[in-house]
Amino acid sequence: MLEVGSRAFEFSLEGVGGQKRSLADFKGKWVVLFFYPKDGTKG
Repeated sequence: MLEVGSRAFEFSLEGVGGQKRSLADFKGKWVVLFFYPKDGTKG
């Protein structure tokens, strides 16, 4: 588990229009990562 203020690991995701984006694309900028694990589940 990451702690507040720790660095996120490098990863890539497919974005709008199928364009692949990686965390490195935002180097030097503020990024907010928000995860909602119950999306699409019965939980």
